[in-house]
Amino acid sequence: MNFWHTFRQTKWLRQIGMICFGLLLVLGIITRPVVAADYNKEILRDYDFADQDLTGDSFTKADLKGSNFSGSDLTGVSFFAANLQDANLKGANLSFATLDSARFAKADLTNAIFEGAFAYSAEFRGAVIDGADFTDAGLLGEAQDVLCQAAKGTNPVTGRETRDTLECY
Repeated sequence: MNFWHTFRQTKWLRQIGMICFGLLLVLGIITRPVVAADYNKEILRDYDFADQDLTGDSFTKADLKGSNFSGSDLTGVSFFAANLQDANLKGANLSFATLDSARFAKADLTNAIFEGAFAYSAEFRGAVIDGADFTDAGLLGEAQDVLCQAAKGTNPVTGRETRDTLECY
């Protein structure tokens, strides 16, 4: 076989492949990747995000006071410097989320999962953390002390004691 014959066959096969891929995409057999939403610096007070998949979304410096994130998947979300005062995060999954400098004052974090989250300089004063799981979460001493004072319960998903995940002694 010569070069031109091989080139024409390859081009023809590539075109057939692209047509098949397009058909699969249109039929919904293959889905396009979902792009994370950007809510950075938005004012979303009392907004309802309950029971949603918000994986990887960004709420950096957003004002989310009183918002409802109960039951939502917040894996890998950025709440960097966000205001989550009085927010409802009951049963939310915040694994590997960026929570640095976030404000969770008086937030309801009952049964929330913070496994592997980065929460340096986050504020948790007055937060309800019954059953929350903080396994391997990055917390500074002061935040950990505040959380240990309120820690009780067992997370229903992970089966871990809140006090144990915070290493309260």
